[in-house]
Parts: sequence; structure tokens; C-alpha cells
Amino acid sequence: MGQMSDPDRDAFLAVNRYGILSTLRRDGSPIAIPVWFDWDGSSVRMFTNAGSPKLRRLANDARASVLVTNHIDEKEKWVAFDGTVAVSDEGGFELAEKLAQRYWDLDDPNRASALQNWRAMESEWRLLEMVPDNVRTYVD
Repeated sequence: MGQMSDPDRDAFLAVNRYGILSTLRRDGSPIAIPVWFDWDGSSVRMFTNAGSPKLRRLANDARASVLVTNHIDEKEKWVAFDGTVAVSDEGGFELAEKLAQRYWDLDDPNRASALQNWRAMESEWRLLEMVPDNVRTYVD
């Protein structure tokens, strides 16, 4: 039991996995939701729609955590990123499109159609970016 090396962490995060984004409600209670994410070695990037409740929560308190865990058939491992999330009006759709290619089979007509619908509302997407204050890892 211990921590992952940075190369092991990055290899773990390069595999398609969901992140669990935890934000804070106004009363301070946490709420966690699954998200697609991208890790570039220094920041965690996610995207959301302009009407998303997570944007209201982040506007109230930008502190958050993103937890990425092992698949059920893998040894126990996880990576957690803690920090504040910056929201940008630029880059949200570009990240959504990039991650759709990673997370979805775009040969599936339903997925391709969903991406086309996203493209039609390109200006509604927001980029969420966290440069973590703390990165915690665990490997069994």
C-alpha cells in the first residue's frame, strides 16, 4: 500500500475513467457528480453547460475535489485532485469534442448526433480548470 509515482499516476489517468467532481452547496454540504476529465500533467480540465448547477456552486465557492478510481477488475488505486476551479467561457466545446472522441464510440449514430447537437450550442459550453493545490494517490 502506498502512493503512485508520477509516471504511474499519469499512466493510470491516461486510461478512460470517470472523475467524480465534488463541489460545495451554499450550506457547505458536498455534492459529487461523475465527469469526463483531461489531465495534462499540471491541470485537470472538465467542461459543462452554461446552465449547469455546478457553475452556480463553483461561483459561490470554487473549492473542489476530483477523484478518479480504478475499474472494478483492477487492483485498488485512486488519484484525487484538490484545489479551486477556474471557469472560462472559452475552450469548453473544444474540450467536450476532444473528450467525446475519447469516451464515446462516434461511429454510433446516436453519439455522433449528440455531438452534432453539442456543436450547435458551442457557445453554451464552459471550461472548468483546476491546477491542483494537492494531488493525493493510492495504490494497493
